[in-house]
Amino acid sequence: MNFEALQRRVRRAEAVVQVRGEEATQHWDRLNQTWRSAWTPGRIVVVGLAGGFLAGKLEPGGAFSGSRWLQMIGSVSGLVASAQASVASFAAAAAGMAASQAAGAADDADQAAAYAEQAAAPAATSAQATARSPDASNPVPPRAAEAATELSES
Repeated sequence: MNFEALQRRVRRAEAVVQVRGEEATQHWDRLNQTWRSAWTPGRIVVVGLAGGFLAGKLEPGGAFSGSRWLQMIGSVSGLVASAQASVASFAAAAAGMAASQAAGAADDADQAAAYAEQAAAPAATSAQATARSPDASNPVPPRAAEAATELSES
């Protein structure tokens, strides 16, 4: 396999990774939105009451005391907090990648504009010199300001 074919495969694989990353970000956003919209105040109260009822019914003679429940709730809240932090960091990383891509595109556009200016500068200079020379082979008549200047100078 030659070098160009390997480069094409790498570019194709990078494009696939980019698309999969965008899809994963969209799925995470949709899951986050669905999760937050599912937890209405009424549902929170119902889950709290059901959890309290189950804690009262399943507690066999104090083997699972109040301090153990508090410990479990603390552990679960830490788990939820770390999951939210990872989702936020993933979203920040996706935003950072998008910003770096936009910056790269802006740099490319700036370079293209600079090259265009460099290419246009010699052509514009020669066109101005041709337009200002009183050459009989120039079919373009001078502008009014140029004509008045030429008359006042002679």
